[in-house]
Amino acid sequence: MGSTSPQEPQKDMEGYYNLLQAGSELESTLQQVTVPVSMQEVAGYIEKQVAYLSGGRGEDSSVIITLPECSAFSDIPEESLAKVLSYLTLIPRARQPGVKFIIILDRRLDTWTSIKTALARIAASFPGNLHLVLVLRPTSFFQRTVTDLGFRFSQEDFMIKMPVVMLSSVTDLLRYIDENQLTSEFGGTLDYCHSNWIVLRTAIESFAVMVKDIAQMLQAFGTELAETQLSEECSAIELLLLSHTEKYRRLKDAIKSVMREGRQLLSNLETSRKEVNSDTNWDITQDWDTMQRLLAQLTDMEMAFDGFFDKHHLKLHQYLQLLRYEHSFQEMESSLEKLRVQERKVSVTGESLLQTEQAARELDSLERRAQEEMSRAQVLILHGHQLAAGHHYAMALIIQRCNELRHHCDNLTSALSTKRNMLSRAQTLLRCLEEAQRWCDDAVYLLANQQVDKFQSKEGAQTALRAIEKFQEGAPPLLIAGSDVLFMEYESVLTSYLQAHIEKTFEKHSSVQALIQCRQSCLRKLADKLVRPVQLVTPRPEYTPRSKSPLFSPKHDFNSGLKFTFDLPLPGKKTSRKSPNSRKIEVIHDYQTPISPPYCIDGEDSAELLKRHVMNELIETERIYVEELLAVLLGYRAEMDNPAYASLLPTSLRNKRDVLFGNLPDIYNFHSSVFLQDLESCLETPEAVGACFLERKEHFHLYECYCQNKPRSESLWRQFSDCPFFQECQKKLEHKLALDSYLLKPVQRLTKYQLLLKELLKYSSGCERISELQGALTAMLDLLKSVNDSMHQIAITGYEGDLCDLGRVLMQGSFSVWISHKKGPTRVKELARFKPMQRHLFLHEHALLFCKRREEHGESADKTPSYSFKHCLKMSAVGITENVKGDVKKFEIWYSGREEVYVIQAPTVEVKITWLNEIRRILTNQQKQLKEELCHSVAYPELSPPLSVRAVRPPRGVLKGCLPRLDLVSLSGGVCVCLRARSPRLTRPSQRQ
Repeated sequence: MGSTSPQEPQKDMEGYYNLLQAGSELESTLQQVTVPVSMQEVAGYIEKQVAYLSGGRGEDSSVIITLPECSAFSDIPEESLAKVLSYLTLIPRARQPGVKFIIILDRRLDTWTSIKTALARIAASFPGNLHLVLVLRPTSFFQRTVTDLGFRFSQEDFMIKMPVVMLSSVTDLLRYIDENQLTSEFGGTLDYCHSNWIVLRTAIESFAVMVKDIAQMLQAFGTELAETQLSEECSAIELLLLSHTEKYRRLKDAIKSVMREGRQLLSNLETSRKEVNSDTNWDITQDWDTMQRLLAQLTDMEMAFDGFFDKHHLKLHQYLQLLRYEHSFQEMESSLEKLRVQERKVSVTGESLLQTEQAARELDSLERRAQEEMSRAQVLILHGHQLAAGHHYAMALIIQRCNELRHHCDNLTSALSTKRNMLSRAQTLLRCLEEAQRWCDDAVYLLANQQVDKFQSKEGAQTALRAIEKFQEGAPPLLIAGSDVLFMEYESVLTSYLQAHIEKTFEKHSSVQALIQCRQSCLRKLADKLVRPVQLVTPRPEYTPRSKSPLFSPKHDFNSGLKFTFDLPLPGKKTSRKSPNSRKIEVIHDYQTPISPPYCIDGEDSAELLKRHVMNELIETERIYVEELLAVLLGYRAEMDNPAYASLLPTSLRNKRDVLFGNLPDIYNFHSSVFLQDLESCLETPEAVGACFLERKEHFHLYECYCQNKPRSESLWRQFSDCPFFQECQKKLEHKLALDSYLLKPVQRLTKYQLLLKELLKYSSGCERISELQGALTAMLDLLKSVNDSMHQIAITGYEGDLCDLGRVLMQGSFSVWISHKKGPTRVKELARFKPMQRHLFLHEHALLFCKRREEHGESADKTPSYSFKHCLKMSAVGITENVKGDVKKFEIWYSGREEVYVIQAPTVEVKITWLNEIRRILTNQQKQLKEELCHSVAYPELSPPLSVRAVRPPRGVLKGCLPRLDLVSLSGGVCVCLRARSPRLTRPSQRQ
């Protein structure tokens, strides 16, 4: 399987939104504590006590701002005074929007001019809702008088801007403000320390800034976590985990520090709150409430951040685990696939015991390595299940990978077991054959070493007979069973070499048996006769074998005087492979019917669903097809060798099994053992099925042999369709249809493939492997065409040579043909023919055949047409003219320098173009091959004789002007081939050179 991107974890957006909400609430609380103007900006004037907030309240909870005696009040710049007043008013307004203010202007030691200036500046700079201005006028007589007169004349001006009350003494002040809301300097009881207020206010503002910074850092880090793009490299994820963890720790330390300061500040406020009356000092109470709420919200934000980070950190850690697991999976899958490749390379078709033993050792080594790798795979599977049990976010993918590894291990184990069994059977077969060969050699040695002089007596002949019979009793079971049983039993491991080895062994056994029977016949005659005592003279043997050898070949003259050699096959003794091994077929059937794991489609689009549907149909119909083939082979073909049905089987049908069924066993073995497994492996990836068809393209040529045999099979079936044997087999199988319907299944299946591939191609637009699907469809269509062409080819009669020598059939079809010869009586005869001849043309790789189609009529006639051979043109001496005047469907094929010209009319222009393209391709390939041979002869003159100048001259009959237009001159058979794309001008023979 190809490597895919690991599944990334889903973002914890809920935790991220909770973090943002907590930050928003904290920001809202901070607005009650912080003001736009900070203490640092007005600290100098606040420390000089130009104005201050004592915490007292007037009527309607108006906030009291006190402006005590200040000698430098008139020297304060307007901007600075505005900032001081803004700062002092913003603090209450942040807590209580819309609050009113009362200003106490203490000028008991000052002058009217100073009072007038101060009131004017207050009116111009005060930013809040000024409810009342209480002025304590100067206490000296002169200044009091001046003040009263000045205020009387200016009262209307001041009252328009702000309500001003001129007070004579502190006692008058108590009429407007309660005593407990005034500080001691005004005769009140309110406890106020200006320096403590500055320290407390500075601490509150500093804490608010730190809280704000922490909140922004938490939100920024949360946004970074939520928007992090994950890499597919383990090292990058590890660095990311370390970086996030380090940032998290720094933030936690900062939060702890801020929380400590906040708690300390809250403790100070609590102390101040207890020392004073909370009902009279509202500011401390509100500050304490605000700080407590601020600490609680900061704690909530910290908890939200912790939850979000923990989830993100867990998923990031799980993503790293998935990356490592996916990497280990890819390595393990590659390792198992390499073992499968090595397993396929181990040959089980050795030609000797040494080769099979070497293959067994290789298989042992491979099994050890496979066991080690599968142990590692089991550890990886266990690790995957542990990850899944830990609620991993990619649990489904991990379980899928575990199942894939388990499937790979099962396939490898099964393949090694199958290969081990096949190798063991091949070794057993070779040992049996060697044992049979040794037995034959021992038999020859026994016959060669029997002393002829002892045969003359009855006792000697009987002793020799008993020795031979005893020796035959020890014959290997392989020779007793016969070659047919051996072929059936070891069909799964048979190769051409082993088959020839078996045939050679049994031919040798037949020869030895003939010698033994001849010797036994002679000995029986001697034992049955009453022989007179005769003194025999034993001749001295010229050569006495000293030791027996498997290569021993006696050449002495015994009673029969026969000379023989056991290593040569005897003529007429060729043993053919009879029936398939039923047990082999049963084993394949059991192996090929696993229970497929359930498959569920979820969330796929319609095209993907249709594609899966077509793939499921292809696999299910393939399984049914394999089962039907197995039923035919077991229920009909194998039963033809069953002695119980011998009486039902006609004698003339007993040796026609291969004719009736053709190569159906080979087709079954291919589909059951190879192709069905290939299709099942593509269940999850239907687009990969194209590669299966292309990889097994050569195996499908089995259908050509089957279809070529089909007419013979149908003819045989028509003769014996009413045979009781077939009826009994059909009844036993409970088939509703007769055998001929099932023999048609391979042809129907072949046409079904291209239909299913077309459907699959229709739903695979945009797929990466669509070219493989298109190639598979083209291959199946070409196969159907090739099968069709070969079916026509086998119907050719009258051709004396071997059609196989002409190469593969490329095209075939019916055409109208006119023939003209350059000279001779044939020319006159052909010119007199105005009506064209109807010919069926077969284009081979090396020749073009002209045949006449013949069809028989009548009820008993064969419906398959036949083709009578008429003429053959070798492609090495052929030229073409693509266009003929008067008809766009005509073209010329001329032969031997236009000695013979064939005007051919195609049924359509498309057919003409197709044939011309194919012929042009053949001639072009011939030119390339001749050019390479010519270059080779020039480069290596010592390897071939030099070409004469006459050899490249155009032969007689070639038109003038043709040779200069050639790219290459064909010298095959002294013929010059000219490819022309234009319509030539026909000239009279007198005009030709």
